[in-house]
Amino acid sequence: MAQPKYRLIYFNLRARAEATRLVFAAAGVEYEDVRIPRDKWPDLKPNTPMGQLPVLEVGGVTLCQSMAIARFAAKETGLAGKTALEQAHADMLVDGIDDLRGKQAVIRKASEDRKEQCKKELADFAPDFLGKYEKLCGPHGHLVGDSLTWADLVFYDVMSKVLAVLPGALDGLPRLAKVMDTVTANEGVAAWLAKRPDTPH
Repeated sequence: MAQPKYRLIYFNLRARAEATRLVFAAAGVEYEDVRIPRDKWPDLKPNTPMGQLPVLEVGGVTLCQSMAIARFAAKETGLAGKTALEQAHADMLVDGIDDLRGKQAVIRKASEDRKEQCKKELADFAPDFLGKYEKLCGPHGHLVGDSLTWADLVFYDVMSKVLAVLPGALDGLPRLAKVMDTVTANEGVAAWLAKRPDTPH
């Protein structure tokens, strides 16, 4: 069966599309990385399933919702988890990390007079959250099992942004720090990080 052609459409940002890009990079899967200018979005919006980006076009079907797309890509590329239980565990961790993503993302959107307060809220929230993830993390440099899953990639994506605000956030959390190292050591991910467009977020 021919390899399906994937077409990922988003703005020229990492944000909500980067998890899927990292999945494809880690798996060595080619795809079309379509980045549309903001001024073209009003024309494209009515043709998307829910009026949102990103979308993934594959086999004549258009998928939306960023984590649904990333989860589909993970299943297609063998990065969802080796067993049904591993897949559920990875899904659990990906769903949970949205709480951390939300605390980080609000800083970027905040007005200048609110940014410091938002950074403090992230600094107050992160230690307990990451402490729980450290306990849930396996000892082999992977959040789940003994091989790379999309949970590692989503964690890396979110945590990279957190570390830009809180450089010491993983101090004393060796298992999570090892996950970050495992992701960046992946040949496909390393190549992607070296060449991906430099965008504001």
